[in-house]
Amino acid sequence: MNKNRFIISGGGTGGHIFPAITIANAIRDEKPDAEILFVGAEARMEMEKVPAAGYKIIGLPVAGFQRKLTFKNLGVIVKLFRSMLIARKVVRKFKPDVAIGVGGYASGPVLRTAASMNVPCVIQEQNSYAGVTNRLLAKKAAKICVAYDKMERYFPAEKIVFTGNPVRGDLQNLDSKIEEARNHFGLQSDKKVLLIVGGSLGARTLNNSVLNHLDLLISSDVEVIWQTGKIYYREMLEKLKGKDCANLHPMEFIPRMDFAFAVADLVISRAGAGTISELCLVRKPVVLVPSPNVAEDHQTSNAMPLVEKNAAIL
Repeated sequence: MNKNRFIISGGGTGGHIFPAITIANAIRDEKPDAEILFVGAEARMEMEKVPAAGYKIIGLPVAGFQRKLTFKNLGVIVKLFRSMLIARKVVRKFKPDVAIGVGGYASGPVLRTAASMNVPCVIQEQNSYAGVTNRLLAKKAAKICVAYDKMERYFPAEKIVFTGNPVRGDLQNLDSKIEEARNHFGLQSDKKVLLIVGGSLGARTLNNSVLNHLDLLISSDVEVIWQTGKIYYREMLEKLKGKDCANLHPMEFIPRMDFAFAVADLVISRAGAGTISELCLVRKPVVLVPSPNVAEDHQTSNAMPLVEKNAAIL
């Protein structure tokens, strides 16, 4: 074919969205004339980040089921039905040659619809513990790309391809970016830098740890780049009012993670699969604090291969 068409679906968090954008960028590098369409969930992070990366996105009203019995799940079922109808219209109109699912609510309706129309489907599973959506879609997939061993626990072994996780191309050659990065964050050149990253939405545990040790951080000879996350940003700014904390640099979100990694001497981070892969690439000392609010404690499973090789502290 002269022109390939790709649908990429999923999202909800940066851990799904940024690998998806990386996949799209890699497709564009390989096939400059490719047409790429994203499908995400309405009012979720991908509806902002994907257009910012230069790609078109369509939103579905899909939402996740509550784990307990509640009438809210009736609304979720209605949204799922509507999302299936929209996904069918999108797939019919766009006519993709391949559909790629990265996990998250939106990938379910899109990949199910694409598979029913005989469109080859590829799943990208980042974590050591496979997500519910990807497990449900496995039978429909032509290939399943993984980053961890023993994923045949969740997927048919004959479909698994060990690819590792997509990582941003701008994380190469970080040493050449140090001076520009220091200027970007307004850092003093003679001080060590601590980077605290709680994920795109934020981590209350990490944020509270910063607040509980403010005096220590402020009095230290260390610059602190602190991604609070979207949920907690305004609350954290309120807590810092009246404090002389010129060496603290709170940010709702860090768009230039290449700059942050370039200047970081130590990283404190959640243990999302994408973050783990990026940390392996940039080779920074790291303290991993897995989120307890994820299925089957999979962030701890993500972290353990690094911990067992003395590449990180848990």
